Amino acid sequence: MSASGVVGNFVRRPFPMGHLDRTVNLATVSGVASTKPELIRWFDRYIPAVGIITTKSFQVRPNPGNREPVICETSEGNFGNSVGLRNPGMDVALPELEKLREGGLSAWLNTSVSADNPDDFITLVRAFDGVSDSIELNFSCPHAKAGYGASIGVDAEIAADYVKKICQGYPERQSLLFVKLTPNVDNIGEIAKAVMAAGADGITAINTVGPVLHTDPASGKPVLQNHLGGKGGKSGEWVYGRAIEAIREIRAAVGESVPVIGMGGVSDGQKCFEMIEAGADAVGIGSALAHVGQKNWTEYFDAVKAEATALLRGEKPEIKSRGMLSRGRVMEYKPYTVTKAIVQGDDTLFLYLDGSMKDFKAGEFVFLWVPGLGEKPFSVAKSDPLMFLIKKRGIFTTALIENTKAGDTIMMRGPYGEVAHMPESDKFMIIAGGTGEAVAYPLASKLHEEGKKTAFMVGTSVEGDKGTMEEELRAFGRYICVSDHGKPARILDHLEEEIKVLAGGDSFNDMVYCLVGPEIFMKIGAHKIADLGVDPDRILISMEKNTMCGVGLCGECSCGGRLACQWGSFMTLDFLEKENVL
Repeated sequence: MSASGVVGNFVRRPFPMGHLDRTVNLATVSGVASTKPELIRWFDRYIPAVGIITTKSFQVRPNPGNREPVICETSEGNFGNSVGLRNPGMDVALPELEKLREGGLSAWLNTSVSADNPDDFITLVRAFDGVSDSIELNFSCPHAKAGYGASIGVDAEIAADYVKKICQGYPERQSLLFVKLTPNVDNIGEIAKAVMAAGADGITAINTVGPVLHTDPASGKPVLQNHLGGKGGKSGEWVYGRAIEAIREIRAAVGESVPVIGMGGVSDGQKCFEMIEAGADAVGIGSALAHVGQKNWTEYFDAVKAEATALLRGEKPEIKSRGMLSRGRVMEYKPYTVTKAIVQGDDTLFLYLDGSMKDFKAGEFVFLWVPGLGEKPFSVAKSDPLMFLIKKRGIFTTALIENTKAGDTIMMRGPYGEVAHMPESDKFMIIAGGTGEAVAYPLASKLHEEGKKTAFMVGTSVEGDKGTMEEELRAFGRYICVSDHGKPARILDHLEEEIKVLAGGDSFNDMVYCLVGPEIFMKIGAHKIADLGVDPDRILISMEKNTMCGVGLCGECSCGGRLACQWGSFMTLDFLEKENVL
């Protein structure tokens, strides 16, 4: 079929055949970094070196995936993963991608899809055909449930039959059809040749190696939480050799005219060059981003592309991209002993651990992990001694509250995030709801050390409650606590009068306002403050989005394209409104 034409409102472009014209085409990989529409847009805006942006794998129906931990790093640069094809489903994903297209998208959009039968694949291909430059069939996920992923791609006959039925079931397709292959076979070249003969337009390889059991060096326990007993795919540095081998086998089997997107352990310009030499037309980079940091991704991708380009020209460039990777494990767990576990009511735990984190700053967070139970991110309420304020929210927090006792061991990794950077002012108001007090305390400590005047407004849902950290926060400044009395966020009804008290006749714009707590609570509070004439860039909101990794891979904590695990949770109302987050 032709690789050019017009689909929807974008012009179809021919796939860039890098191995033929010796050019460097970089790509993101499915399930890493470009996992949400706003992150796709962010890559398109700020990473010009990436010409191909790949989505996470979408299915016909929503899939919650596996519980955390879903990603681990058992040695430097070597990751295990078992996300379990977590995705919002076709009905949610399609309108989001259509909106992206309407806003303009320069990069090639490669939409990954997953199913366990040809009919669902046909439904997905038909749906995403109108918005995608290429559609990538996930025949390779090694930790998916039976019938999905690698259970299709390990057999040439089965994989070819799926492709043939998809092509016959939707012959009017205009997007290119790529098949993502598993490396966990002895004949990847034969499988590539079979799916091409059945009607595919290109090949993507490799997906993760495995699955294998990933054991934490400190605890000796399996890390990943899934139906496979902790087994998951291998990605990162340790799969690079297999990836190069697979790309060579694929190229030899399919010939020179077939587009091939290669990936697996590529982390610098030298390895990118070697992947192209092996036969890749585009090179995907995924796990390495955990060791770079989103703020540096533009510079990093630019360097990888420039270095690989120079190597293709016969030059000998300095491989600066290698030096941009952080050293050591970014997901290293350390054991801590519970010294006190105080339960307040039936939904709040004051968890004290031995040791301290004296360098912990407001805006940062850590992960607490109990092997076999799961893990979740938490802000450190007090850093010396370590104390966490934990509210009952789900399976993990419920188990912590009901079962944790002194002497237990809890594993911790981090900190992640970024120090909260505040606008210049001598007066600050912190408005907290729910577990927001845990975030308020380190921020208040920082402001107090800097000689700032601080006031606190704390909302609680418990009648008569004075706030879980009243004594500590009162030491820093004026403090009021208001219970809801059946009206959620009732504390916000007192906002204007308290602002007037703290302002003391000065302009409301002379102060800085920090909101922490449930998102709807912060949204209402922020707009109430803005309605008083306060500049949006002086209103900071702690966007504590869910994160499943903390290192920039899963994309779950994205706010307007910024990853809270990289930039910190505090973001201005001005930024959030411009990015249509609030």
